Amino acid sequence: MTVIPHRANLLQDRNQLHQFLLDCQQSLTEKDQTKIVSISQEISPVDPLVVLQEIAAPDDRHFYFEKRDPIAGNSFAIAALDSAIHVTVAGSDRFSLAQNFIQSCLTQTITIGTERLPFSGPHFFCSFAFFDENIASNSYFPPGIIFLPKWQITRLKDSCTIVANTIINRDINVKFITENIFQKVDKIASLNYIKIRNPGNRSIFLKQIPVNDAAQFKTSVKSALELIESKYFSKLVLSQAINVISKTPFSLIDSLNNLRLTYPGCYVFSTSNGKGKNFIGASPERLISIQNNQLVTDALAGSAPRGKTQAEDGNLGKGLLNSEKDIREHQVVIDFIVDRLSSLGINPDFSPLPRLLQLSNIQHLWTPIRARIPPDIHLLKILSQLHPTPAVAGVPRDIALQQIRACESYDRSLYAAALGWIDRSGNGEFAVGIRSALIDGSRAILYAGAGIVAGSEPEKELAEIQLKLQALLNALV
Repeated sequence: MTVIPHRANLLQDRNQLHQFLLDCQQSLTEKDQTKIVSISQEISPVDPLVVLQEIAAPDDRHFYFEKRDPIAGNSFAIAALDSAIHVTVAGSDRFSLAQNFIQSCLTQTITIGTERLPFSGPHFFCSFAFFDENIASNSYFPPGIIFLPKWQITRLKDSCTIVANTIINRDINVKFITENIFQKVDKIASLNYIKIRNPGNRSIFLKQIPVNDAAQFKTSVKSALELIESKYFSKLVLSQAINVISKTPFSLIDSLNNLRLTYPGCYVFSTSNGKGKNFIGASPERLISIQNNQLVTDALAGSAPRGKTQAEDGNLGKGLLNSEKDIREHQVVIDFIVDRLSSLGINPDFSPLPRLLQLSNIQHLWTPIRARIPPDIHLLKILSQLHPTPAVAGVPRDIALQQIRACESYDRSLYAAALGWIDRSGNGEFAVGIRSALIDGSRAILYAGAGIVAGSEPEKELAEIQLKLQALLNALV
């Protein structure tokens, strides 16, 4: 990757930008017939969700990723719009294929702009489905997709960074590219006064049709418990899906706004397939975060509802912290993560006692796991070892995956997927795509799951899933 020292206001000087892109085009050789130019600049603060609303075309690929953390004060939001270059991957080597694609792109990339800005430079946005192969011929999303957006707008506290990525080859019209970039920058900069109003919800008007009904789910739980008793596996995560039908098309932006207002502290996300289908959600589960070779991942398993009063809430939380069944389920996830990290020569550190992660409608047992990562281990190599964790699959993982295929009559697709981004330095952040929904016009498919271990009760597991589904149902608009 070629890094060029900062040129002030390159995205605001039409002549300077035109000349720079022209120089890049004229520097192409027979060996290097294509270059990627990545330009970063600070702009006045805008809401990336507003940018998604105003700039993205319905059939453009996009990725939206936000986490509000008012207590820690490190809230961020990213909107990645349209695709400059992308690849789809599948199979057991999909993570190494993705890594090769990113590294190949970076060798062709010329980076220019303000290096000090947070989230400057090229970022690659990724979704890795729950399964590494699609069995259904009509799957909405491939097993893996990685793309470099044409436009990336990131807000971190009061700082806002815009990144423009463009492909340069001998055939492009540099003048046209320059004008297009300037029009988009002006459009995005003009959005700093627009705010999204909270539209509330209309869930009472939605028709709900179970994809797998309650009786079918409880039968699957009973079968899983029999197999657990026979030591075939020790844990299995079973999910339930419901179709939700509206009289009018769902609003992607308003639904995301509802989610981010209702579930601060969760990852609010949306990714599209470039064909008008969007996968959205509010996930409490961080799969992996790496910043400056420091890794953080979450063990998140074991759940209880929130109480209606402070006393009831406290008792439910205390009961969860002392639940033998839930602690056992939680420990399975910790053991898996520690084992997988250790196999890569990484020494994790974590507290022996789980904490409570309390959301507005549910609380979980939560153990953050930290480690220092050697510089030669790429984030995607770690991700290939962790995804999917027992929190969304089961133990042993391969047997659990086979059983999930047998028990569930629908394609999980991006439900419980790994969703996130990677930058040019190997930093990145991925969430687990739970508490999620596929939106297709006026139809949505909502997903939620529950971990089945010895001691699980079908009725309680079904109630837990319905509680999780309610989070998305209440947000859809």
